Amino acid sequence: MRMKLPHVPYVAHKIAIDLLNCGFVKLNKGIEPIVAKATEILNEDIAKERALEERANELLEKNEDEMQLMQVDRKNMFWLIKKKLAADFDVILTHEDRFSNVAHKILETVWKSSLVEYNVSENRVKNVIYSSIDGYLKNYEKIEDDVLEKIESYKHKLIPGTQEYDIVFERLYQDELKKRGML
Repeated sequence: MRMKLPHVPYVAHKIAIDLLNCGFVKLNKGIEPIVAKATEILNEDIAKERALEERANELLEKNEDEMQLMQVDRKNMFWLIKKKLAADFDVILTHEDRFSNVAHKILETVWKSSLVEYNVSENRVKNVIYSSIDGYLKNYEKIEDDVLEKIESYKHKLIPGTQEYDIVFERLYQDELKKRGML
């Protein structure tokens, strides 16, 4: 599953909370500095993929006439271009490898910043971070469904896209994350 920009603060908090609760990592300066470092790395990763996709779209638009003439499927061509350029943009396309790489970067950054201490293998701590990312992304759709169900049960019907709807959705979403220990 692909991580989107709105997920970053929640994933970053989940990483910090999971590190705090794992029992073998000591947080030297609390949760917030870890959240900040994780947010920075996650945002950077998403920005690299966005730049890659923009370049792939540019190339598609540049060759649109040829693609139509040859009846090439745009979606497949986009994927092929993205795959070809991924290394140039330092983007890993397989989610498992990508999240593992991001988890390693987060661990390395928080350790070098003296934000954490641990006396177990580095891989074990990295796996906590990886599981935080993977766990959030596997659960967010369920959380969104639960929030939407609650909104639909309101007597006062909210209209999607309105400011009131967005505020209520965000509040309920955060409540669900807190219930699940993700925030």
